[in-house]
Amino acid sequence: MTGSPARDAASDAPSDAAGRVWTGMRTLVLERHDRRRQVTEATGLSFVRVKALRRIAAGPLSMRELAARLSTDKPYTTLVVDDLERRGLIERTIHPADRRQRMLAVTPEGLRIAQIARGILDDPPEILRDLPRADLAALDRVITALVEAEHPAE
Repeated sequence: MTGSPARDAASDAPSDAAGRVWTGMRTLVLERHDRRRQVTEATGLSFVRVKALRRIAAGPLSMRELAARLSTDKPYTTLVVDDLERRGLIERTIHPADRRQRMLAVTPEGLRIAQIARGILDDPPEILRDLPRADLAALDRVITALVEAEHPAE
């Protein structure tokens, strides 16, 4: 028995479907195929340090820019940067246009570690690789549209 027609119609409301999709995506990405532990074990860094390193590896950033991209406050960002610098993974230099600012750049070792993390994080789970082509194409189209709608410049 499926229940009353009114209840069945309500369960197909867009907000209910969006909720199921969101819950399913979170479950797949953050619970069943969470790569953060693998990254931390492979790199010896906390995940926030890996995130910071990957952002810096994409191109030099100021401390302010890194804090904004990590959504962390400046004191915590400084702790993260101090640790990455102490490990020889990044270098801190004076901003060429503003001596009060510090610029962050990745070292060769930092780039190597960032590439290890990227390899782990970018490796799709088998369940996704095994989807039929049509399903994978549809999912790709939808996810791409959502990402572009949220951040068109990226």
